[in-house]
Amino acid sequence: MNETNVYIGLSNPKSPDNVNSVKRAAGNYGVDAIFYTGTRYPRALKLNPGGVNMSRDVSLNIPLNGVDDLLEVKVECMQIVCVEFVEGAIALPDYQHPDKAFYIFGPEDGNLTQAIIDQADAVVYVPTRGCMNLAATVNVLLYDRLAKSNQTAIGEELIRQSRDKNNNLKVIKKCDFK
Repeated sequence: MNETNVYIGLSNPKSPDNVNSVKRAAGNYGVDAIFYTGTRYPRALKLNPGGVNMSRDVSLNIPLNGVDDLLEVKVECMQIVCVEFVEGAIALPDYQHPDKAFYIFGPEDGNLTQAIIDQADAVVYVPTRGCMNLAATVNVLLYDRLAKSNQTAIGEELIRQSRDKNNNLKVIKKCDFK
């Protein structure tokens, strides 16, 4: 595998909609690859091949690979970061992301195994009052990574490149009231 910065691992996901939304987030936030375990996602794809594709052009080149064991995918020097409600985990606002990370997320209706947690370099959680949707959790984590990095691209050119083709809105300056 090539030198990479960020992988996402999905432990036994079940929903094609969630996986497609994770793929879209991966494209938006510059993830290098997504890996998943289990048979539920491929089975759900076969049962509903005409489902809505939530990924977009931004995610077309993000590899999505089924694997037997997420821990076997890790690249040398890449830290394993589990994202799960686990006692002793670090609240996401307090967490400093490593440059090279393999973020592993539990299934929509379950949790990661103790064996995966035991191999983690860090375990973080999003401090909400309940569990979030898998794709929402991935988006929050990746946004947090971006917001805390020094690689945030900002400006008008980014807006023009990133927005939907039908969006031509502009902010019109109002009078400066004192």
